[in-house]
Amino acid sequence: MGNILLLSNGHGEDLSGALIGKALRSLGHQVEALPLVGAGTSYSKEKIKILYKGKEFSTGGLGYTSIKGRLKEIFQGQIIYLINRILRLMTISKKYDLLVIIGDIVPIFASWLTTRPVAAYIVAYSSHYEGQLNLPWPCKEFLQSKRFERIYTRDALTAEDLSKQLKRNVMFLGNPFMDALEKTNTRLPKCSFRIGLIPGSRFPEIEKNLLLMLSVVKILADEMLIHEEVSLDLALVNTLSDSNLHRLVNCLGWRVEKNINTQSTELIKGNCTVSVRRESFGQILHSSDLVLAMAGTATEQAIGLAKPVLQIIGEGPQFTFRFADAQRRLLGPTVFCANGKPGSTKTLEETAQMATSLLKRIKSDVNFQNECNLQAIHRIGKSGGSKRIAESISNYLLKPSR
Repeated sequence: MGNILLLSNGHGEDLSGALIGKALRSLGHQVEALPLVGAGTSYSKEKIKILYKGKEFSTGGLGYTSIKGRLKEIFQGQIIYLINRILRLMTISKKYDLLVIIGDIVPIFASWLTTRPVAAYIVAYSSHYEGQLNLPWPCKEFLQSKRFERIYTRDALTAEDLSKQLKRNVMFLGNPFMDALEKTNTRLPKCSFRIGLIPGSRFPEIEKNLLLMLSVVKILADEMLIHEEVSLDLALVNTLSDSNLHRLVNCLGWRVEKNINTQSTELIKGNCTVSVRRESFGQILHSSDLVLAMAGTATEQAIGLAKPVLQIIGEGPQFTFRFADAQRRLLGPTVFCANGKPGSTKTLEETAQMATSLLKRIKSDVNFQNECNLQAIHRIGKSGGSKRIAESISNYLLKPSR
């Protein structure tokens, strides 16, 4: 069996890496991880050994989305941190039979420097963005190297495109992050409609995102909730405690209360009630008719479950206009967004109106659900990607001629 190092550079990438690692371990391989960004929480959850303690930065590795974010990375020392991680990688890489990278040019470059064999799952690039993929220099040259033994993409269109560009076989075997939802068997209580609120998980961005979402749902409540049975369910990370949540939402006139019957936390303002659900992310995605999202991987998972998504553009560092626009091109016509200045009253009102229109469309337009199902397969693919990628990697490692 092989000795494998997982190399990833982002929260979503860590999740996919951990799922691939879990599948590789089930096939008998030894697996360790080196996250280039953040603490690698997903690896810890799967009990995959992390080499060198990681560090969280306020940009979450997404400083490239703006000049302000890039300056933050420099002043916070993230560039130096990354260089140190790569130097450490070069000192330990020889003990591994294969490096499995999940990400973009950063882990591609880092793995190329080691001269070790590489399997690459490229999640940051897609031909859906522009119709034809233009890889950043010198990414294409690295991927053409014989050291890159296996290359996997995030969708079929990109695999076909890159196979032609690189003049080698590039595979699409599914997106491992969909497998994280497989174990979610339970559903939330039934209602006429459910809107899932996904503000993301990064601090301090999650706090700003949540306030924008609450502004939208309050407008939505005034327009529609008194006429329809609509449940509003917020997927919230545990790191935002109830006490901090109270401090945060109180400025907008919301109060935090415990539901006596369900013992759950609720946010209440006027006739609007939002149920706060922790450790229930998968349940909310599975049970929602519409997802209001300001996140990366979570939005992709929603599309993979054939759920229409309504974006709210924020201040970043992740969910900026640029990021949201790229996400719509990546995920297709079942992702919606109101035009206008982020956070303005007009934009929030238009977002609420779009939510109302989408709920009516979900109720009356059968073809709309068919379109969601089609985009789920076309943009994301079927679940089981981590197992299929792991089996492909394992077949390479077990080849007698290797």
